[in-house]
Amino acid sequence: MDNGLTGLIGLARKAGKVEVGDEPVSIAARTHKARLILLASDSAAGTLRHGAGLGEMGNCPALTVPLTKAELGGAVGRSACAILALTDVGFAAAVTKKLAAQDPERYGEAQQKLGYKAEKTLRRRRERREREKAVQARQRKPWAPPPAGEKK
Repeated sequence: MDNGLTGLIGLARKAGKVEVGDEPVSIAARTHKARLILLASDSAAGTLRHGAGLGEMGNCPALTVPLTKAELGGAVGRSACAILALTDVGFAAAVTKKLAAQDPERYGEAQQKLGYKAEKTLRRRRERREREKAVQARQRKPWAPPPAGEKK
């Protein structure tokens, strides 16, 4: 009943875009690399407070997801996981989109914010690629026919 959420988190883990556990998530939040912090629904109250504080520190949403520690841990290849951070804005936007489809009033604002950031990042990457292609095109020598004296 997770609507593909655990599969998406597992895919992000395989891509290396997930930090799992308290210390790695804290480091990602402090260095502003965390784009979304996910907390298990059965996490302790202290963990929930700590996750919210990390979200404020890293200027990213900290959301309690409708998954238990065992389910969230299973998604990242562990027995249990109470807190994790997604470091890629595209994965973060996709996760919030799935969460907003289940509960729009709870996750809708985070989905809009991360959706906008993902579009902006994608647009910047596209523009950078176009600039790089233009530079390469200017460096190429134009085609010229071979000299008339040479025949093979």
